[in-house]
Amino acid sequence: MDVNLVLRSTRVITPEGTRAASIAVSGGTIAGVLPYDAEVPAGARLEDVGDDVVLPGLVDTHVHVNDPGRTEWEGFWTATRAAAAGGITTLLDMPLNSLPPTTTVEHLRIKQDVARTKAHIDVGFWGGALPDNVKDLRPLFDAGVFGFKCFLSPSGVDEFPQLDQEQLAASLAEIAGFDGLMIVHAEDPHHLAAAPQKAGEKYADFLASRPRDAENTAIENLINQARRLNARVHVLHLSSSDALPLIRAARAEGVKITVESCPHFLTLTAEEVPDGATEFKCCPPIREASNQDALWEGLADGTIDCIVSDHSPSTADLKTPDFASAWGGISSLQLGLPAIWTEARRRGHDLTDVVRWMSAAPAALAGLERKGAIEVGRDADFAVLDPEATFTVDPAELEHRNRVTAYAGKTLHGVVTSTWLRGERIADRGSLAEPTGRLLERTN
Repeated sequence: MDVNLVLRSTRVITPEGTRAASIAVSGGTIAGVLPYDAEVPAGARLEDVGDDVVLPGLVDTHVHVNDPGRTEWEGFWTATRAAAAGGITTLLDMPLNSLPPTTTVEHLRIKQDVARTKAHIDVGFWGGALPDNVKDLRPLFDAGVFGFKCFLSPSGVDEFPQLDQEQLAASLAEIAGFDGLMIVHAEDPHHLAAAPQKAGEKYADFLASRPRDAENTAIENLINQARRLNARVHVLHLSSSDALPLIRAARAEGVKITVESCPHFLTLTAEEVPDGATEFKCCPPIREASNQDALWEGLADGTIDCIVSDHSPSTADLKTPDFASAWGGISSLQLGLPAIWTEARRRGHDLTDVVRWMSAAPAALAGLERKGAIEVGRDADFAVLDPEATFTVDPAELEHRNRVTAYAGKTLHGVVTSTWLRGERIADRGSLAEPTGRLLERTN
């Protein structure tokens, strides 16, 4: 192959470990991971990033782009710019809160048409499982969605209703028939209905309204259904550490279940949330520091597979000071890597762990065989990070359409100095290239 780029660093994170290396790129694909001082092939340009660390581009499988229909909340142009600035080279878009939701092939095509010219990074799509669209699941799968999302409690938007246990069973049975993946917002509606519901600005009242038992029960029920139907399931945005023993036991007996958590659950705590600060509101909620410690233990032992953003923005006016009525969602596409690296290094983890959680594992979850690692044959997608540098989060400097963030004013470790998509630099210290992302479809 004709090598057109060599990316060189004293620290390149590969599946075999971190080492000094020169990465040879040909036609957007990694052609070789060579010794650091390897001769640069004739006609290739050398990009030497010194001691900055070269990571495989991050893969974020949980992003609400909200385009079309609620584009004032985000949109493909701004979401993918923010992702590129944060070292993310691939994202999968959730089937809500766009209008229409991605619940039929026709709706998928509408969303693809909107995204096609706006994507700064590669973009794929989840389908949605609703009470009345079992007939649409196989056609959506054949059209290339990566799996299907459902809610077991109200989603927050009328056009995406929840599944009860009977409806979940029907959708799971259909999806298991073609070995698809169901990804699940797991909170039990009965526990939520029984919890105290108080309007107002007190975070403690909101936390009490979304108890751990709601997550634990929903996950237990999901495990039972997956076991009975031999279905593949994935727990979205785990916040309750109490569920970890259930998940470990299910895996030990062969239930096909995977789990994610999110930067906000792993870096923010209930104790630090000011009353009225609804930029911290999400469902399930940010819980106590002791719960966070247990989530990190779940990451360390492999019970939690991956870390993804659950980027769920809204316009600023929907973040009213009343926790009961404010829109629930945290924007973190651009900040997830430094937020996690800041906490991971404090807890004794290294960047190889972060790469496993934020690149390799999400790519594996979605079956993205060309993503998630720096090795021959993969796409030449890279995030270049100065891990020792720090910065203080200024919302005005974010690429998100609505610059509301729970990380405002926090000092984080890790500055993304550049991001590369198939061997082309798409972000360079705050400067973004024109969009060159591709639309991805499931191929296996």
